Amino acid sequence: MSVSLAERGGVSRRPTGRSVARMVEPWLYISPALVILIVVLLVPLIVGIGYSFRRFTAFRSEYVGLDQYRTMLHDPALGQALFNTVWWTAGSLFFQFGLGLCLALILNRDFRGRQIVQAIVFLPWAVPSFLAGLTWAWLFNPVIGPLPFWMAAIGLQAQPRDILANPSTAMWGPIIANVWFGVPFFAITLLAALKSIPTDLYEAAALDGAGVWQRFTRLTIPFLAPTIAITIMLRTIWIATFADLIFVMTGGGPAGSTNTIATYVYVSAFRAMDKGYASAVAVLLLVLLIVYALVLIGMRRRLLPQG
Repeated sequence: MSVSLAERGGVSRRPTGRSVARMVEPWLYISPALVILIVVLLVPLIVGIGYSFRRFTAFRSEYVGLDQYRTMLHDPALGQALFNTVWWTAGSLFFQFGLGLCLALILNRDFRGRQIVQAIVFLPWAVPSFLAGLTWAWLFNPVIGPLPFWMAAIGLQAQPRDILANPSTAMWGPIIANVWFGVPFFAITLLAALKSIPTDLYEAAALDGAGVWQRFTRLTIPFLAPTIAITIMLRTIWIATFADLIFVMTGGGPAGSTNTIATYVYVSAFRAMDKGYASAVAVLLLVLLIVYALVLIGMRRRLLPQG
């Protein structure tokens, strides 16, 4: 004989109107952001992936399946662009992080004029990337720019030449410009993380006889490790997809020596008018960055203490 909930003194688990309202209320608060994310990110992503399975002509498009992806396997220009992307990203990231960490350590100390120095350090972050590219292209110009003459004066060049016109050195121009442009990101984030480290720990370590290097390696780096991991991951993604500086300074040349996947997507879509192939290359870049992010997150979980 079955016993009802009322007879057993139980409480019905059926959700009431008030509990449903409490469950729905947070989603109502974030609904504007969700709508923007769906419209701005999710819909273009789905459309772009759909484009990668089609071939576009002047007046129509046709479904070609995986043909665009098969074409990528035999595209030498894409192989060079992939190599250039790794070089561009790794070179920019190495110098941005190193200089950003040094500036953060300097700005974490009290000295006269620190606010002025801090404003100057953060200034490149406020400059539009298009304007930054034009400025650095002018600086590397051997006719009106000072940098070729300075490099010749210190022996880096036999005579003032435009490094952007030489395939063996052209990539260094956008990398230098990108380092100048991106150092403030690491300086800001790492300085904020340094401010959160209790000074009592440094005082206790100094009393125990720890030197400057020991305090840096045993205290500063472990506290900065979570911030370093997330900033490196984010900055890597931004640099790999960042085409403004390269396109303005070199246009991917000379001879494709500065052509990255991001610039290759732009050239394929708007110069070659091959939107389907450009979408397939963009999907390839997306997959590579997702794999990179997953690997970095996995390494962070293994190397950093949780809790």
